[in-house]
Amino acid sequence: MSTLVERAEVADGYRAGRTLPLRVELMRQLKRRRTLVMGAILAALPFVLVAAFAIGGQPDTGEGRVTLMDTATASGGNFAATNLFVSAGFLLVIPVALFCGDTIASEASWSSLRYLLAAPVPRARLLWSKLVVALGLSLAAMVLLPIVALAVGSVAYGWGPLEIPTGGTLPAGTAAQRLLIVIAYIFVSQLVTAGLAFWLSTKTDAPLGAVGGAVGLTIVGNVLDAVTALGDWRDFLPAHWQFAWADAVQPRPEWGGMIQGTAISLTYALVLFALAFRGFARKDVVS
Repeated sequence: MSTLVERAEVADGYRAGRTLPLRVELMRQLKRRRTLVMGAILAALPFVLVAAFAIGGQPDTGEGRVTLMDTATASGGNFAATNLFVSAGFLLVIPVALFCGDTIASEASWSSLRYLLAAPVPRARLLWSKLVVALGLSLAAMVLLPIVALAVGSVAYGWGPLEIPTGGTLPAGTAAQRLLIVIAYIFVSQLVTAGLAFWLSTKTDAPLGAVGGAVGLTIVGNVLDAVTALGDWRDFLPAHWQFAWADAVQPRPEWGGMIQGTAISLTYALVLFALAFRGFARKDVVS
């Protein structure tokens, strides 16, 4: 009897898995102004740095510690690595928090969320579609920056091996492969911010609150990592491993830090995503 009732309540031809296709959601998000503005900002950063070096001259080696910034103009590969170095700590956090935090909360602020669910789009399907597209756009943002930087840097400083600040070089082909690893690691490390933003997006009707909350908590994590008095407790902070990718651009890469950072980030992210799905499944949607 219950089976007959369930069948009677479902329209002929209805398939939950066909509701809110990823292609439709992706096109909706790509056409939004905030997506275009964020892409323009990331694409403009390499040009800004080239102009800064042209005005201020070559980077100074400085006293003591040598960083990627000191070899930024050595080649296109160095310039791309420098762009990742200066943006990984904060700038790349913004698109992740924006794309993931503006998912559910924006629909609620537009009062369209309840209509999506009444379509009917199952709640889990809605979250999966939103999350996959948001993570895809976040990854695209992280790929866009080094690609533009590599092209701009190769034109401005030439195509050549990547000079390592501590000594040695990597052939251009090897450097390109290592940069792919760096991008993948930065994406994984930013999954914590993505999880925070996505979870907050299911809790509030204010997109700015979800985005700002995720960015704020990420900054708090960076501040806590700077407190050396915490000792080994800092190893459990995702921020502690955010620059572990630097070990990948060495003549002999070290994977220990990246493995630990990946494990920490994935653990936090999975918990936050699970909280988002669990909470939204029970949420009384009125907007």
